[in-house]
Amino acid sequence: MLKQRMEVAAQSEDYEEAARLRDSLKSFEEVEPVLRLRRLLKEAVADERFEDATRYRDELKEIVPDSLLKCSSDATTLGIRVQVRSVYIEGRSQPSKGQYFFAYRIRIFNNSDRPVQLLRRHWIITDANGKTENFWGVGVIGEQPVILPRTGFEYSSACPLCTPNGRMEGDFEMKHIDKVDSLSFNVAIAPFSLSILGDGSDAF
Repeated sequence: MLKQRMEVAAQSEDYEEAARLRDSLKSFEEVEPVLRLRRLLKEAVADERFEDATRYRDELKEIVPDSLLKCSSDATTLGIRVQVRSVYIEGRSQPSKGQYFFAYRIRIFNNSDRPVQLLRRHWIITDANGKTENFWGVGVIGEQPVILPRTGFEYSSACPLCTPNGRMEGDFEMKHIDKVDSLSFNVAIAPFSLSILGDGSDAF
C-alpha cells in the first residue's frame, strides 16, 4: 500500500509526500524480513553473487514457504490458456481478527481451433499454516461460459484467508462442444500466491 501511495503522490507531483513515503517504505522493508530478504535476493542476483542469492532464497523458503511464488500464474492446457492475478484487499480485511481478504482476476483464452465450455471449477487453497481446503463448484460466477476459438473470457472473484499469506491452484473442467459426446478434460490453473505484501510484479 505504501508503494501504491508513493506512486500516486509522484504522479500528482507531490514530491515531498512521495519522498516521505519512499523513506517509510525503505524503513518498513528493513524491519519486515520477507521484504528485506526479497530485496537482498534481487540485489544478489543482479550482482551475480549467486552463493548469497541461494542463501537468501533458502531463508525465504524457511520463513514463508510460498514467499517465492508470484501473485500471478500462467498455464496452457490443450490450447486453453489460464492467467491469474491476485491482490490483497486491505479495506475488507481485519488482521486483528485473523481475516485477510484477497481478490483475483482470471483470464481464459481459447487458443485452440475448437469451441469449449467451462463446466466446473476446482480450487485448492492452502494457508501459511499448511492447512489445505478443496472447493468444487459448477461453472464460474453463476455461468458455464462457452469460449469460441481465438476468443477469451474474464471474471473476478475473491478468497478469504486466516493467514496473511497462502496459495491457490486448481483446474477447470471443460469440454469441446463441436462434437456430440465429447469427453470433458481438465485445464490447469497454475499455483499463485496470496500475499499481503504482493510480489512487486506489474502482471496484468
